[in-house]
Parts: sequence; structure tokens; C-alpha cells
Amino acid sequence: MRKIFAEKSKNKAFLGMFALVSATSFLLNSCNYKTDVKDTEKIISQEHPAAETVPGPDDETVDPDKRVIYLTFDDGPNQGTENLIKILNKRNVCATAFLVGRHAYGSKKQKDDMELLKTNPLIELANHSFTHANNKYTDFYKNADAVVRDFDIAKDSLKLYDKIARTPGRNIWRLNNINVTDIKSSANAANGLKKAGYKVIGWDLEWRPSRHMTLKGSHEAMLKKVDSIFLNDLEKTSRHLVFLTHDQYLRDADSINELDLFIEKLQKSNKFVFRKISQYPKINEILN
Repeated sequence: MRKIFAEKSKNKAFLGMFALVSATSFLLNSCNYKTDVKDTEKIISQEHPAAETVPGPDDETVDPDKRVIYLTFDDGPNQGTENLIKILNKRNVCATAFLVGRHAYGSKKQKDDMELLKTNPLIELANHSFTHANNKYTDFYKNADAVVRDFDIAKDSLKLYDKIARTPGRNIWRLNNINVTDIKSSANAANGLKKAGYKVIGWDLEWRPSRHMTLKGSHEAMLKKVDSIFLNDLEKTSRHLVFLTHDQYLRDADSINELDLFIEKLQKSNKFVFRKISQYPKINEILN
């Protein structure tokens, strides 16, 4: 069934100036503002704003006929992170980078990419653990306390105090209104993260890799999947789609171009708006 998308004098000079300042502030904080190349270069050098300063749904009204997309990218800083940043700057679209703590202290290139992520106001930073489970997921999730410690280490070392997190190798949700565990043996660890105050975000749509660790398939195919999810009410939250892919898939020209075209066509369709994950509905509620 097709969804209905509905959501939810003397002082003139002073007031005019106030309105101008307010409008300027609104544009600079929006995920969908447009700038020229020179403005983008200035943006890159600015300090990354804290998650609390990002305008929420009440600050920027979403047209009830539009859907909201949250672009999220895992495992950075990693191979492909710099290419991701270039795409986001080119399209002037916001996204959330779920960081692996250990990667931020790896090579000089990773350290440099971390600085680019931190200083770009289009990009919000979130927690994807410190070790990424050392890629041994079954063992990692057996010890719930160790999982929480791993996320705490990443939080403290990367200064990610809003406690928005994504579990490595698992599509898990722990919000007040959403409780989803893809592999049940991970449930205790997920519950431990929630108890520790973490707001755990999974995803609705993933752009998976080929066997060569590049983006698999075309942007046209991904656009059809986006439409299908909204049409068939497959999002965790109506009208809100969390999209996932990984920095390391953006190393070749074809993958970079396909992601760029995917974002460009979402923008040009005029059916979607983009938000950072801290603006996901109810994410800022205190967890019970």
C-alpha cells in the first residue's frame, strides 16, 4: 500500500539586521545549503561543530512530501576517506562518519584524514568502536562488558561525547522506540551498550561491496532500492532512511563516480532532504 507522507517603526533597522543574521546562521547550519568553491574551501578549515548545535527537526521544517536520508559511512579514517570528503564537499551534503578509534591513530594519512573529518562542518562524527572487534565478531559479542569498554575507549580517545554508536559487523538498533538485533547472540552486548547510555543506530539500506572491495552495482540500482524501501514502508522510522556504506569502498574511480551520481540524483529528484544522524527522530531522548 502506498504511504501518505505527512509529518509530522523604530526597531525596523534592528529587526532587519536580526533577521539577516538569523537567516545566515540557518543557511550555514543546514545540511542542504549551497556554496561556491571558495566557500567550500573556507568551510573545510572551520572547526567541527558539536552534535548539539546541529539544527534539529524543529529548527528546520521538512516538507511533509519529502523523505529524509541519513548518509552514514563506516570504518574511517580509512582508505577512501579523503575521496568521501571530496564528494560531500562537491555536493554540499551532510553525512555521519562512524569512526574506528584505532584507525585515527594509524598511519600519517589516517591521522591527516581524521583532521579533515573533524574540521568539516558537513560531517558529524560518531562511534564505531575502538578495535572494530578485531574483525572477530562472534568472540567480540560474547563479552558484553568488554564491548562497552571498547566503545568507551573510542568515545574518550576521539572525544565523542554524544554517545551515538554503531556496532561493528552487526545491524543493531537500541533506541527508546526501536529495539532490533540481527544476530541474537549479540543481544546482551547491545543491551549493555544501551544501559551504558549509548544510542545504537543500525541502517535501512547498505551499499555492499564487490569481491574487489569496491561498490557493487550501479547508482541506478541503489536509487530503485531507496524508492522501494519508502514505497513499501521498510524503514525503521517512517519517512526516514539510514543509508550505509564504507569509506574503504571509495578507492577506485568507478566507485567514487557511482556514489557521486547517487547523491546528485537524490538531490535533483527534489524528493529528499539530508540530515546528520543526531537529527534522527527521538535519538536525543533519554534512554530508559
